[in-house]
Amino acid sequence: MAAEEPLRMPPLSDGGDEVLTWLKRMRDEQPLWADERGVQHVFRYDDVQAVMSDPARFSSNIGRVMPGFDPEQVSANLASQDPPEHRLLRQLVSQAFTPRTVTGLRPRIAEITRKLLDAAPEGEFDFVEHVAHPLPVTVIAELLGVSPGDRAFFRSCADALLGTRAEAVSAAEHAKALAEANKELQEYLSAEARRRRAGGSGGLIGALTAAELDGRRLTDLQVATFSGLLLTAGHITITLLLGNTLLALRDNPEAEARLRKDRSAVPAAFEESLRLRPPFHRVVRVSTRDVEVAGGVIPAHRLVMASTLSANRDDRQFPDPDRFDVDRRPNRHLGFGHGIHFCLGGPLARVETEIALNLLFDEFAELEVTGEPAFHDSEFYGPKQLTVSARR
Repeated sequence: MAAEEPLRMPPLSDGGDEVLTWLKRMRDEQPLWADERGVQHVFRYDDVQAVMSDPARFSSNIGRVMPGFDPEQVSANLASQDPPEHRLLRQLVSQAFTPRTVTGLRPRIAEITRKLLDAAPEGEFDFVEHVAHPLPVTVIAELLGVSPGDRAFFRSCADALLGTRAEAVSAAEHAKALAEANKELQEYLSAEARRRRAGGSGGLIGALTAAELDGRRLTDLQVATFSGLLLTAGHITITLLLGNTLLALRDNPEAEARLRKDRSAVPAAFEESLRLRPPFHRVVRVSTRDVEVAGGVIPAHRLVMASTLSANRDDRQFPDPDRFDVDRRPNRHLGFGHGIHFCLGGPLARVETEIALNLLFDEFAELEVTGEPAFHDSEFYGPKQLTVSARR
């Protein structure tokens, strides 16, 4: 008798339709599931939220079970830290990356967006290539204080780190290319941090080097790591949010008509898009002890994958969860995480997306998604290519 085929999550590359069906099945029938590698997966809203809310039982330091990670890099990465070190790092970073900093970027974000829209080809064009991709990397480069002469290099690093593997390239070659791009970016950002400490021009990198709390300051590696995290995570988040929002409006034309007439509803539409299509569809933690979850037990020292994509569609939390509802109140989605690791870049993503959507409606009388989008098939949930037809 043939062995039973192991249960696997369908690929994301089809846009997620099969994945959504599979996730509903898992929520209903197998809310705690161990895959063939022993990785533990949770799917229901309350369980996903619990995993993200309890660093004592679910550590963010995956180096605990993956010894190949560089301990120095892990200790410098805010996203990999647990209390109490996480608290200190976050407070230091928050001194530099403030709400006022984000608010002050609004005029420049609008200017960059207008230039991108003005430069977009007439008729059909790839929205990701011409708008959603260049907008955040340009904004983040200027926010950090990257000199204009270095921005081509900065963008090339972002492209390499966020690109998908070509079919002709092996997984090993792709991993090597990613490691090289990350090393180059870290070296560049560390050098920028040293230059700021020596009296160079400011930007967010300069503010990060100057931040101080109880006599402690961020090291050059910590400054470089946070700056790199802002580039990679912030860039892909905003790129995918813009594309995913256009897809949501494609499927809900009545919502687009409403937003064009009532711009005050744009922020709520953004939150609903983030709920339905979170750019990072899961978070990873490590269990520090045996933990009871969803009627089962997660053993100690196991990787835990908490599906935000599944949690955000859980009908135990959201009525009619698959419907795009601009009037959904409350909307306690987990698209930006939860707990101590709630996304620091969330305010920037909200501002950029709000400005971009309003300017899209201003610039184009009609904006229609045409053809079939090409989707990412990795950790990212959303389109890597999105052809639109636009009429001014």
